[in-house]
Amino acid sequence: MQGHEELRGPLHTELGKTTIEDRVVQKIASIATREVSGVYAMGNAARRTFNSLAERIPGAQANAAGGVSVEKGEQQTAIDVSIVVSYGFSIVEVSNEIRSNIIAQVERATGLEVIEVNVEVTDVHLPEDDDDDAETRDGLK
Repeated sequence: MQGHEELRGPLHTELGKTTIEDRVVQKIASIATREVSGVYAMGNAARRTFNSLAERIPGAQANAAGGVSVEKGEQQTAIDVSIVVSYGFSIVEVSNEIRSNIIAQVERATGLEVIEVNVEVTDVHLPEDDDDDAETRDGLK
């Protein structure tokens, strides 16, 4: 085939092509993010509230990839994650560890080259936030 450039790589071989849905990359990136110490939660407050409510509805499923968005091409992907960091952890170190873990896990699992991982820190979780949540649940406020 002259004039036609063939894509070659782990997802495109002589025997066929493998396609990976965005949600697969999102889930892998979400799991890789949650593995990092200092990540308290994923997503923004609205997403966390929605997931919390969804877990209480029989048959409903919370979005396992909440807080992760993906732009994916044939051989490369860029990933954005939103997190809440636990107080006392270095945001710089947590962000760098998230990047490293996402790149390693996504590239290993999918064969896609991760060209960018952006980390948005939407909040910091303070220890007293747990006390406030428990009091609210117990009807003390």
